[in-house]
Amino acid sequence: MFVGEQVWWAEIRTLEGGRSAIRSGDVDYPNDVLPAPWNARNRVHEYGGGAWTVTQTGTVVFTEFSDQRIYVLETQSHRRSPRPLTPRPAVPGAIRYAELAVRGTDVWCVRETHGETITREICVVPLDGSAAFDASQVRVVVGGSNFLAYPRVSPSGDALAWIAWNHPQMPWDGTELRVASIGPDGTCSEPTTIAGGAEESVLQPEWASDDTLYFLNDRHGFWNLFSAQRDGSSATRIYATDADIGGPLWRLGTQWYRPLPDGKLLVVATFGADSLLLVDPQSGSADKVEIGDIATIELADVRASQVLLRCGGAQIPSGLRILDLETGELDDVRLSADSSPDVAYLPAAQTVTFHGPSREVHAVVYPPTNPDFDGPADELPPFVAFVHGGPTAHVSPGVNLVYAYFTSRGIGIIDVNYGGSTGYGREYRNRLRGEWGVVDVEDTIAAVRGLVCAGLADPKRLAIEGGSAGGWTVLSALTSSDVFACGASYYGVAELEAFVSETHDFESRYLDGLVGPLPEALDLYRTRAPVNNVDRLECPVLLLQGLSDPIVPPSQAECFREAMVRKGIPHAYLAYPGEAHGLRRVGNQISSREAELSFYGQVLGFATPGVPKLELWRPRTA
Repeated sequence: MFVGEQVWWAEIRTLEGGRSAIRSGDVDYPNDVLPAPWNARNRVHEYGGGAWTVTQTGTVVFTEFSDQRIYVLETQSHRRSPRPLTPRPAVPGAIRYAELAVRGTDVWCVRETHGETITREICVVPLDGSAAFDASQVRVVVGGSNFLAYPRVSPSGDALAWIAWNHPQMPWDGTELRVASIGPDGTCSEPTTIAGGAEESVLQPEWASDDTLYFLNDRHGFWNLFSAQRDGSSATRIYATDADIGGPLWRLGTQWYRPLPDGKLLVVATFGADSLLLVDPQSGSADKVEIGDIATIELADVRASQVLLRCGGAQIPSGLRILDLETGELDDVRLSADSSPDVAYLPAAQTVTFHGPSREVHAVVYPPTNPDFDGPADELPPFVAFVHGGPTAHVSPGVNLVYAYFTSRGIGIIDVNYGGSTGYGREYRNRLRGEWGVVDVEDTIAAVRGLVCAGLADPKRLAIEGGSAGGWTVLSALTSSDVFACGASYYGVAELEAFVSETHDFESRYLDGLVGPLPEALDLYRTRAPVNNVDRLECPVLLLQGLSDPIVPPSQAECFREAMVRKGIPHAYLAYPGEAHGLRRVGNQISSREAELSFYGQVLGFATPGVPKLELWRPRTA
């Protein structure tokens, strides 16, 4: 975000155990505002979001990962140690805070409390620190829903807008936009529902004035821009497009548009790739902002004509950049990697649409690329299908150093936006309703078969890799087809009955929509689960798992490993102590990819010089 004349940002420090540091400065000389070991990260919904903010005087308010309390650091004073703003819970990490926003002398936030039940509320925490030792000083403004997000106080401070939803809905299924007056005692009156419902997803309300709200709504098939009066009247779509202005709300506080000082709205619209638009809410017209070959865009902040973006493209490394809307100049602030390979070693991403048996499938292809070597003239290259998580995630062309690690060694990558992915409208993502483990598998297979039919990939050397929900698709594909020669699952779901009882609250009813509600869908849970289909598995599998994962617990990988032992399937299981849902420590990131490369080499039949050999478990021979 912009703080005075500086830019401040959060950065994962892989060499410091994966802590999230707050930094400022520029690409050459970044400065740690929040010193080690402080870690600005929260666990609301387990994915977090809005874990820090800064006032224009340089006061940092953040959630510390180790105990989940809110702290304040006054960088302009001689005191350089953060002090707590919220009380210490009886159980460390049991009370969590997200979407922090400073308004006057208070911090507005979403609070998540873990006890016999899990509750969420919108709360106000005083900046003076009085609540650090007196919990009664934390004022609850509104509650009453399983989930709340986007607390937005009106300009005059007399009203609050927010979105809310309840189990079994997920925020891309159905949410409600609510508005309530804020009374003299600081609590809200009975709210008015402005928009939304069980089949209508509303995101990111923003006040245009004390009487008017902007918001995103997908009632017409795509998330588009709307406005409405505070009392719920005159709800109108102010810009219509067959593209998504919005996405899956995994991280709280995500923004897809920002109001500009001249009254226009800066918008990120997605259909396949992202584009940046200037929308006039009065006329409903839009102008595209040309920023070159940028394909992924996230809005971070606005200052006059300058916009802070997280962005990247097919051969443009992702990073934090400043766009000047008047001049069109795009300047680097901080890139996601300290250095990048020569562009000659980066694969040229190709967006492709394949046509499966009954529907189209969108994907991005990264062919093998290395200017120093050519593959054998009489061979087609091996390919790995990468399956994103979510399963509501979305992939666009971009510089991905993991992909370059493989493509520079002669292995092609295809990144699949299977049915259920966002970025193509509601109908496309609804294809996965009740069909998880079916549509995602069919679409991934259709994509790799399209490569084979085009003469681009060796049909005998196809692999599949994915994490989390993508890991489920990996294991489902390997246990239901013979298309792939092997697969790698990073913290993937393998079994559904235990998963429902062991996973965290945010996703505890997710399977109601993806497979079906219990107990009615119990037979489907059992027949779809890859662990129950290992008898059909005929190829090696690599399992990788963080042992502190609260989302997909280690029991998922372990039950699949045990089933493979019983079947006698060659495999490897790599467990990482201290890692949660994703590998944040640089040593683990390196070792996992080297293991994956060695695994592919052993199974697909090519040498992997320079990496340790991964030992596969194999059944003993008589």
